[in-house]
Amino acid sequence: MNDGREFDTRSDRLRGASPERVRRALTDGDPLPGTAGFAGSVDGQFVRDALGRQPVFTETDDPTAWSFDPAALSDPDPVPAGHVRGPGGDERVWSLPDPEPASDDRAAVRAVRSAVRGAVDDTATEGLAVAFSGGVDSAALAARLDAPLYVAGFPDSHDVAAARTAAAKLDRDLRVVEVSHEDIERAVPEVAAATGRTNAMDVSIALPLYLVAERAAADGYSRLAVGQGADELFGGYAKVARAPGDERVAAETVRGARREVVGTLPDQLPRDVLALRGAGVEPVAPLLDDRVVAAALDLPGALLVTDRGERKWALRLAVREWVPDPVAFREKKAVQYGSLVSRELDRLARQAGFKRRMDDHVGRYVDSLCRSAGRDGGATCRPSNDRS
Repeated sequence: MNDGREFDTRSDRLRGASPERVRRALTDGDPLPGTAGFAGSVDGQFVRDALGRQPVFTETDDPTAWSFDPAALSDPDPVPAGHVRGPGGDERVWSLPDPEPASDDRAAVRAVRSAVRGAVDDTATEGLAVAFSGGVDSAALAARLDAPLYVAGFPDSHDVAAARTAAAKLDRDLRVVEVSHEDIERAVPEVAAATGRTNAMDVSIALPLYLVAERAAADGYSRLAVGQGADELFGGYAKVARAPGDERVAAETVRGARREVVGTLPDQLPRDVLALRGAGVEPVAPLLDDRVVAAALDLPGALLVTDRGERKWALRLAVREWVPDPVAFREKKAVQYGSLVSRELDRLARQAGFKRRMDDHVGRYVDSLCRSAGRDGGATCRPSNDRS
């Protein structure tokens, strides 16, 4: 993911940074060298940034054959985040810093504000649209970017209603992609083919992004700004807020739980990047800019989740300078639930005979759609690759 300023993001050798910047990062080991992620080929070796914001793959049996698109390879093997892959195998060269928490809360919020504002304002707007769900993450982008706003969801969904309300607060027009069952049935095999994943959770998360991107591309936009990374970096998950009382995290503190979920980004981000590219746009993620990552990692636990359970507190305080309070402090559902895509995918699965008593009934339904699309000459689906 990239802001498009320094280099051609369509490069066939390296995406997300200039070769010179990557070489400097290799020399000094800096995991946050001032990019929004990078991956590709540099000096005969393959690189991927510390957070895995850009994916790159090599052929399992022939590491010299590679691509940014796993579908271009017969057996794609992702380069692990923070690693260099060369003739001798994989070597970790970058790991995220683990700084002591900032002691001055006001200064920490100012640092987040400066980082977010800088990353968003440095985003080129040519050919850009914004994926907008009405929450604080996408509003932090939409309020500062002169670009059209898009939301996808079923007509009665939370996300469509929230996006309409928030767009009105921002005095911005909104383009609504109203999702139907027919859209899901058509798009599921396309999403699975683009991402290489067929499990129910990944598909239901990627579908709304894919449908927004597809509409933006049809309207002539080549780039889509997304709010990816904010939940992980700023403590947006319930399991982080409940630490250490939530069995889904091992950490004993909110800050430790936040670091655990940040560690899931290298697996999540390829799904989103590949889904958006499959729909015809290049993703842009200002909230994953190195400046924002560094400012977020400095935050103490109380600025991630307050003692009242309010999540992403530092981010909300930081962006209220340009985002109205009713939007900055609004709680929002995860995209697969807020769009109602997850609910309706489950409904379609059951209507097709895949009952909830069956193991992984939605995943089986996804597989059936993929098989049907393959027989009809459409997209085929690769098995899920958990190594991404």
